[in-house]
Amino acid sequence: MKILDRYILMSYLKTFFSVFIILMFIFVLQTIWLYINELAGKDLDVWIVLKFLWFVSPRLIPLVLPLTILVTSLMVFGNFAENYEFAAMKSTGISLQRAMKSLMVFIGILSIVAFFFANNVIPYSEYKWQNLRRNIAQVSPSMVISEGQFSQIGDDFNIKVAEKSGDRDQFLKDIVIHKKDPARPNGNFTVIIANNGELASEEGSNTLSLILKDGNYYDDVRVKNAKKQKRMPFAKSYFEEYAINIDLTALNNTDIDKENQLSNQNMYNMSELFVEIDSLSKSYTKDIRVFSENMYYRSGISKFGDKNFKDTTSLDTLQSIVNIFTQKQQPELVNLALNNVKGTLQSVGAKKNEFKVKTKRLNKFEMALHDKYVLAFACIILFFVGAPLGAIIRKGGMGLPMVVAIVLFLTYHFIGIFAKNSAEDGTLHPFIATWLSTVIMLPLSVWLTYRATTDQGIMDIDSFWRRISRLFKKKEKATKKEA
Repeated sequence: MKILDRYILMSYLKTFFSVFIILMFIFVLQTIWLYINELAGKDLDVWIVLKFLWFVSPRLIPLVLPLTILVTSLMVFGNFAENYEFAAMKSTGISLQRAMKSLMVFIGILSIVAFFFANNVIPYSEYKWQNLRRNIAQVSPSMVISEGQFSQIGDDFNIKVAEKSGDRDQFLKDIVIHKKDPARPNGNFTVIIANNGELASEEGSNTLSLILKDGNYYDDVRVKNAKKQKRMPFAKSYFEEYAINIDLTALNNTDIDKENQLSNQNMYNMSELFVEIDSLSKSYTKDIRVFSENMYYRSGISKFGDKNFKDTTSLDTLQSIVNIFTQKQQPELVNLALNNVKGTLQSVGAKKNEFKVKTKRLNKFEMALHDKYVLAFACIILFFVGAPLGAIIRKGGMGLPMVVAIVLFLTYHFIGIFAKNSAEDGTLHPFIATWLSTVIMLPLSVWLTYRATTDQGIMDIDSFWRRISRLFKKKEKATKKEA
């Protein structure tokens, strides 16, 4: 390696690692802020908190690494241009492309490493992080109960509260409890509603007492007689104070390192994603085919067959269609059609939401697959955006380059977010949504590299003002001639 290449590479690496550490620290602090509710107030060991941050760090790399490359390229090449080092290189016949040679090799190697990191390390860390979150959530029962949604406590209770208060969130308001019955596992047959409540337990005890005040107890009564069961009998009682004891032995013995059966698109590598996408696609296609076949069967067309139809040449009205069938079949046909329409509308409405969820899940898996490629290409493209732009603006340091880099990266990042949100509901194809922001940056990188290579600025201000002045002069001459 020549002295110049070594000098440029070492200057870039020093700035790269400094910027990477700073940005990583900022994003980790943001992560702590986002998940502080899951960590605070649970008497967790410092090692567990550090483990939580260790597993969450790899998922930040797709944000930190491209931004680091963009900022570093702007700062280093802007510093070279500001100190006239590029001018000295050009005076000896060294072009911008030649000066970037060693860095191109480094960025190429870095992009390959980023691809393998996204394919192997990030899925593993995502799985470990989600497991750790699940286990931490079970350490403190009061933290498990979330406001405004049902939360499971133990195996027998689902609890929903409108508001929590107190120094330990022990006071609850507007409580709804669904109590499960082991004898009747399918359904919620016991509902308890209370205006206020309090969580109380003695230190070292495995029993949590939920003291409810001013509420009602509802219990569906199951009878063997089918006619009586249609009346939906139930028992109701009012209470001023009612205590429920919940066994927390399983929660207090929570293993932080327990491996739970969790699965989402971010936990798979490429080979697993290909298998999962293929499986989901076939399942989705099969569901649509089965549903369409069921709808056709329910329409009743197959019931009549071709032998019952009369010869006809025009079917312009509903009456003409009905007249195809015999007099005996016509009333039956109309009733069947009405019932089919009602049933079909209900089935289509239910299946619409089901297919929407499946489509969203399939699109997420496809985007997760393309994200692994996008990270590698983003590193290369953002380098060719930042390096020539730094040479053009001729400003180093943390001032203007940082502002320009943040504006460019936010534009890149927000385009990707909006595109992926559109792809989840099927508005955009997952492939287009994942690659859109990177593809938009590609022509910008080519244009900036061309402008920097030919010693042109982003915009020739002098030429712009000359054209404007010429335009005004032409207007003045035309006005004089008219006068």
